[in-house]
Order: sequence, then C-alpha cells, then structure tokens
Amino acid sequence: MYRKVEDFILDWNDSVAGTVSVFNAMSDNKLDQAIVEGHSTLGWLAWHLTNAPVFLSKFAGFEIPLVGNPKEVPTSVKTIVEAYETMAQALSNAVSNTSDEALLEEVAAFGSTTTRSQVLRKIVDHQTHHRGQMTVLLRQAGLPVPGVMGPTREQH
Repeated sequence: MYRKVEDFILDWNDSVAGTVSVFNAMSDNKLDQAIVEGHSTLGWLAWHLTNAPVFLSKFAGFEIPLVGNPKEVPTSVKTIVEAYETMAQALSNAVSNTSDEALLEEVAAFGSTTTRSQVLRKIVDHQTHHRGQMTVLLRQAGLPVPGVMGPTREQH
C-alpha cells in the first residue's frame, strides 16, 4: 500500500521504465507474436498496458485521457511507446495532484471497497503481470529480452 504520493510516483516511474524497455525490445514485424494462435499478442499486450490504466485509475477517482482507440492495436512500436509514455505521464501528474491522505480514502472498486492506494497498487501489479508475459513472447519471437528485474540470458 502506498501511504505517500511520492512512494507511488517512485514505484510507478520504475515500473514505467521497465515496461518501456520491454516495449522497445519489440519489433513492428513481431507485434503479432502469440504463445498460441488466437491468444494475446505482443502488440495487444502492449496496447492493453497503454490503455488499462486509463480505466483502472477511474476507480481511484483519477481521470486521464485515452491515448488512442483501445480496440485498434497500432502496427508501430514507436506509436505504442509514445502513447504509453503519454498515458504514464498523465497518471503520474494526476496522482501528483492529490494528497497523501486521499490515498487512504475508501473507494468503490472491483466489486468492493478499497483504498485509492490499493487501486494504484493493482495498476502496477497488473502491468508487471503482463510485462512478464511479454518477455516470454519476446523470447519466442527471437527478440532480445531486457533485464527489467535482473539480468537475462542476453546480458550475460
């Protein structure tokens, strides 16, 4: 749980940097890489991580703008990265404009009540979950896997 806005911002910035490194490891011609046919692709996962925080942050009372049509995955890594960075900065700005006390307030989310802080934690955890899936797809696609949480085979 985040008790201070600054703690979320530091964690979010670190998570964003890791996610951008994974996105930048993708190539335009491998955005359709899926573990099995008909399942989530690299491009879909990246676009999902670009748009999901817009919707999830609403549970915590933060309004950030969409950066593209969530249903139309771009065909360019550059487009995805730019949109993701715009969204990430918007979320950071929105949270920066709240108080530490507001993080601890209860909100209705996910069919229950929780704190704004816990919603923000779920956004980071959700991103980490899908970023992990993406590293597997990068490896399957024959692309280098960046060391987000420690060195990878490519970095030894």
